[in-house]
Formats: sequence, C-alpha cells, structure tokens
Amino acid sequence: MTVLHSALDPASPEHAAQRAEMLTKLAELGTEHAKALAGGGEKYVARHRTRGKLLARERIELLVDPDTPFLELSPLAAWGSEYPVGASMVTGIGVVEGVECVITANDPTVRGGASNPWTLKKALRANQIARENRLPLISLVESGGADLPSQKEIFIPGGALFRDLTRLSAAGIPTVAVVFGNSTAGGAYVPGMSDHTVMISERSKVFLGGPPLVKMATGEESDDESLGGAEMHARTSGLADHFAVDEPDAIRQARRIVARLNHRKAYADPDPVSAEPPKYDEEELLGIVPGDLKIPFDPREVVARIVDGSDFDEFKPLYGPSLVTGWARLHGYPVGVLANARGVLFSAESQKAAQFIQLANQRDIPLVFLHNTTGYMVGKEYEQGGIIKHGAMMINAVANSKVPHLSVLMGASYGAGHYGMCGRAYDPRFLFAWPSAKSAVMGPQQLAGVLSIVSRAAATAKGRPYDEDGDAALRAMVEAQIEAESLPVFLSGRLYDDGVIDPRDTRTVLGLCLSAVHTAPVEGVRGGFGVFRM
Repeated sequence: MTVLHSALDPASPEHAAQRAEMLTKLAELGTEHAKALAGGGEKYVARHRTRGKLLARERIELLVDPDTPFLELSPLAAWGSEYPVGASMVTGIGVVEGVECVITANDPTVRGGASNPWTLKKALRANQIARENRLPLISLVESGGADLPSQKEIFIPGGALFRDLTRLSAAGIPTVAVVFGNSTAGGAYVPGMSDHTVMISERSKVFLGGPPLVKMATGEESDDESLGGAEMHARTSGLADHFAVDEPDAIRQARRIVARLNHRKAYADPDPVSAEPPKYDEEELLGIVPGDLKIPFDPREVVARIVDGSDFDEFKPLYGPSLVTGWARLHGYPVGVLANARGVLFSAESQKAAQFIQLANQRDIPLVFLHNTTGYMVGKEYEQGGIIKHGAMMINAVANSKVPHLSVLMGASYGAGHYGMCGRAYDPRFLFAWPSAKSAVMGPQQLAGVLSIVSRAAATAKGRPYDEDGDAALRAMVEAQIEAESLPVFLSGRLYDDGVIDPRDTRTVLGLCLSAVHTAPVEGVRGGFGVFRM
C-alpha cells in the first residue's frame, strides 16, 4: 500500500478558522434545504394530511428498503427563481428490493404538484441519470400537470419527458408509475408510457381532460371516477396494471414489481468488508479549504480522507505538480483521481491529464475530478509555449473519454479549467459541490478589472476623460453580481450540479454514485479520441 502522509494539523488556528467558516456555510445551506423540505408550507401540508395522504418524502421512505440511504438530487432546484425551492419535485437514487432505482416524486403541497420550468429540468436530469446508468425509474405521481401561467416555457420542451419514458423502455430499463392523485392532461402520459402502472382506489385520477375541459370541448357531462378513476382504468380501459386499496398498498405493490424485474447490475458490488476506511478522520475535511480561494491547499489531504485506506498511487508526481493524478479505490471500486493543487493549469498539467485520462479509458476505470482551479495560465510566455493547444488536448481527452466521470467542486472552478476538469457541460455522470465552491468565467475581481480596462481604453481612444468614480461604482457592482452568481446555491438552483453536499459526506456520496454507475457497463474509449494538437 502507498498510504498518503497527511501534514494537516487539526489543532492549528488556521484549520480551526477554516472549519468554523465551513460550518457557518453549512448552517446557511441547511436553511436553504429546509425551504425544500417545507414544501408548500404549513397550510398546504396540513391540508394534504387531512386528506389522509403521505408527503412525497414519506412515500419515498416507505418505498426504499429499510436502513438504506436515499441520495437526494437537485434539492435546491429553482433557488433564486420565482418558484419554490425544490421545484415541487423530489428526485434521487434509492434501493428498492435490493435494486438501485431512480425515484421521482411530485410534491402536491406545492401548487398541487404542478410542473414549472425547473420541475421539468429536474425531471429530465433524473431521466438522464436513469438512462446513463441503466437504473429503473420509479415515478410517484400526483400532479395537476403543467403550471399553466408558465406553459410557454414547459409545453415545447416538456414532450421530452414522455420521449424519455419510451426510450428507457426501449433500452430495457424498467419504468414504474405509482399514481397517488391527479395525473392529468400531458401528465396522463407518465402512467400511460410507463412499463408498469399502479393506481389507488378513489385516489388516482388519470385523464387527458378533466370534467370541466370535457364539458367545454364536447358538452359531455362526466365525473372524475367514470372519466379517469382507478377502478375504471383497472376494469375498463386497462391502463392500470395494478389496483391498490390505499397508499401503503400501492407502495407495497410497487416494491413487488421491482422484486420481479429480474434487473441485474453489470458488475457485482465489491465486498464492503474489503473497503478499508481512510486512515484520517473525515471531520478534518471541514478545515482544509481556505475561505480565500486564492490561497492554495494540497488536494492530497482531501484524497487521503475519501479513498480506501488512504492508499493512493500517484501518477507523474514530479511533472505538472499543479495537478495531482493517481489511482485508488473508493468503497472497493477502482478510480482514477484528478485533483487541482495550486489552482492554475499549465501546459505540463494539461498534457499529464490527457495521458492519465487515456490510461483510465484503457483500463475501464472511472474518473473522479476534484476541482480547485482558476483556469489555464495566461501570459506571453505561456501562449508562446502552447497553452492553448495543450489545454485543448486536456479538454479533448475529457470530452471524448467514455468511462464514467464524477466531479466534486471543492473550491474555485473558473474559466476553461472548469471544462478541462469535467464541468457540467462535459456530462459527468454526477457533479456535486461543497459549500466553499465558486464557479464562473473568472473571479469577480478579475472580471470587473477586465471590464474596467476595456472601458478605460475605449475612453482614451476617443480622447475623453475617464470617470473614475463611475468606474469604481461599476467595478463594485460587477464584483457583487459575479460573486452572487458564483455561489454554489445559485448554481445548484439552476441544476448546474446535482447538489451541494457536506464535505464529510463526500466519500459516501461518491460511493453511492460509483455503485450506481456500475449498474451499466463501464467501458473506456479505444482509439476514439479526436486530433491532439502536438
């Protein structure tokens, strides 16, 4: 074993200060997560309960196997928008009858579970995860359909939800719908296009047009039950495959459906006993990232606290030292790790990364990217040294790599460095952020400074005096804007990550993700990279 030696001193004032700052950020994050947990608020939660119904997360808790984790995804969706935090839907990965599944659940306490633009984005992301990792998809449905005032943003792209269901089925990935209440208009196609559908007596209502719309369209008088009730669909239309007497019975039947799927993982999970925990305490992760992201930190201290036995075989340790690369195991799964050290990526780091990614693809080994980068180095010396073509080489390798990628934003993730380290645009299987993370085109001060220089040059070219007071006000405004838009809650609200996590949970979250990705075949590219500019 090559056990990493830690130089971290948990008793140092520096560590204590950084830990305190991280705990403050975690407390702030908890406040935002609480908004999602609150759903539509006390009034609507109470009304939902008076109808004898379970809340969305209670339904999920009954669905998943006892004492197994549920990895909730995108809990801050819609943060900072006009819509409630959480986007009226809960999504995540849980184990049902021993089978890892993607689970989506409408939250009917938020505008009756109606789908707004962020609900759609969140649901489509869940479908993507199911497809890429070959995980069965279970939809816990109770929705009034589209949030009509925002239909212009939902109707056209919303058809992808139904497209996804058919494509999952065509790919042999099972889909299950459990209807707890309304599933109307376009929402009727969720049970209609799922492989298995469970409906509940006197609860489920599935129709393309409800009684008011039918009256307006045809003049026909009808009631909910005869038009789209569970018993009608079980006895007459045949839409319901299973008829449940109440919510617990519906969940029980859904579990039995999954038990009979005969859905198998591509790889057996490693023996958990063989996965030795790290040698160092995960609590110490709280004090590693400085509050000022300009101050570098050694990512090996993070690696030592998340990989099995803190055992890490570094690749090219003396070459391109601003990027740490190497091999490890995480919960028994082999991984290649790329972690930013001093923030800036130079030509050597870029070439080192490209070679390492190629090696991982030859060996069919997933890659873990730990971000703390301000981007690729700029300046005359580096431009003449080929930083563009070398950075392009790294981005080419990332873009064309076929093994699963898992990304964690620990600190800065700026500029093209975000791309080279497999940011969201490069389709990592999963991407999470720490509360300390920030991501943007560049840092706030740098961006504001660039705008100031350009404005000053324009004024000089026109022979005009430069407004220094106006410049200072502009810089302050731009810095504040970019700072706010770089924060992890802002980015998570736009689904640019799959969640902001406690650093202490990093090993667990990555382990759950690695288990999920190994449900599908893990195969690297063989000679399929684009042209590397040499």
